[in-house]
Amino acid sequence: MSKAKIIQPRTLKGFRDYLPAQAGPRERVLEIARDVYRSFGFNPIDTPALEYTEILKGKGGEESDKQMYQFTDPGGRDVGMRFDLTVPLARFVAQYAGQIGMPFKRYHMGPVWRGENTQRGRYREFIQCDFDTIGTQSTISDVETILVVYTLFKRLGFERFTLRVNHRGILAGVLEKAGIEGQVGDVLRALDKLAKIGPEKVAEEMKATAGVSDAQAAEILALPQIQGSRAEVLASIGQLVAGNEAGEKGLEVLKAVDEGLRLAGVPEDAMAFDLSIARGLDYYTGIVVETFLDDLPGIGSCCSGGRYDDLASVYTKQLLPGVGASLGVDRLLAAMEELGLIEESFSGAPVLLAYFEKTRGQDYLALAQELREQGLGVELYPDAKKLGAQLKYADRRGHRVAVIVGGDEWDKGTAQVKDLRDGTSQEVARADIPSACKALLAQQ
Repeated sequence: MSKAKIIQPRTLKGFRDYLPAQAGPRERVLEIARDVYRSFGFNPIDTPALEYTEILKGKGGEESDKQMYQFTDPGGRDVGMRFDLTVPLARFVAQYAGQIGMPFKRYHMGPVWRGENTQRGRYREFIQCDFDTIGTQSTISDVETILVVYTLFKRLGFERFTLRVNHRGILAGVLEKAGIEGQVGDVLRALDKLAKIGPEKVAEEMKATAGVSDAQAAEILALPQIQGSRAEVLASIGQLVAGNEAGEKGLEVLKAVDEGLRLAGVPEDAMAFDLSIARGLDYYTGIVVETFLDDLPGIGSCCSGGRYDDLASVYTKQLLPGVGASLGVDRLLAAMEELGLIEESFSGAPVLLAYFEKTRGQDYLALAQELREQGLGVELYPDAKKLGAQLKYADRRGHRVAVIVGGDEWDKGTAQVKDLRDGTSQEVARADIPSACKALLAQQ
């Protein structure tokens, strides 16, 4: 019988494997996000990875359609893999509106797929971590959306970040006053690329796709130059949109956002109004927000979103306006890694129970379970090796504490509890092992 051919193990371009050192920190980020979302009253949902193509196509714009993974499944159905979690949400609320009630606040964490060119912190399969409020047009929900993002980044440990906020109505109003109508979506998609490709190429794209003149392109590209304090930018916006209904409505929303965040204690430098923020997806209709790390601006926005009041209209006649944002988990992790905020090692359990009395394997199993029932995460080393080898393993894996019970300790009913950060040990009674471990783990 011939030997089977060895298949070279490799991953597809644009996709990646997650070793524990990457998967562990990602889980921690998701756990923090889950806690923050729940603290604001958001509840979990889930939707399938595959949708009928007609559900997805045309909802995120021409670019999203090009990037969508689309195929015919074994049943002959035309299907696509979701490219974000917002479009499936629109289908979801239209389908279950009578059961879930309105307003409906949800969070959703799961993988999405886009066949785009890869870049730093960006892959063709990546996790999105969304929260949305559906069924209300209240500016309270707009303000709360930005407050959730602010709270999330504070909880993640970032001190220097900026939420950049704009309103699609203001952009539409400025474009209308500049004589640009009918191709607003093309202009905004081009403007959304300003940070990536620069003003000259943005101007070229606007002229090619939207037919704007050189003068109109220059007028649009002057918007990002409007800077200053939030009050100064709001005053400048007021002059720009005066007499335009959509622009003036957008300005009122931004004023409410400014006041709400100020009263909630969000500092002035944590949020800025930025007229270059457009968001490339077609479904946004109101506020738009992007979040940048001040110490790593080149990595792009790590959390983005906004208001979309018409997205569900293709699925139902019921008015289902929404607002929310999505945390770019993989991009954020790339930033955290670059900033040195991720530990090199990761262990799912902070305590290692060493095993080196070979005849007491069942006793070690019982002790490990006893400690877990006391609320500790405990990994039992599986082989009776020398203690030095096990401690080296613990150091490599990122364990914080080692519990050592040798022949003498078994006889005396004690254990050595070792702090693996500084190497100090203390001998404690068996009954005191949990409290000794917890005391060490509580130290920063």
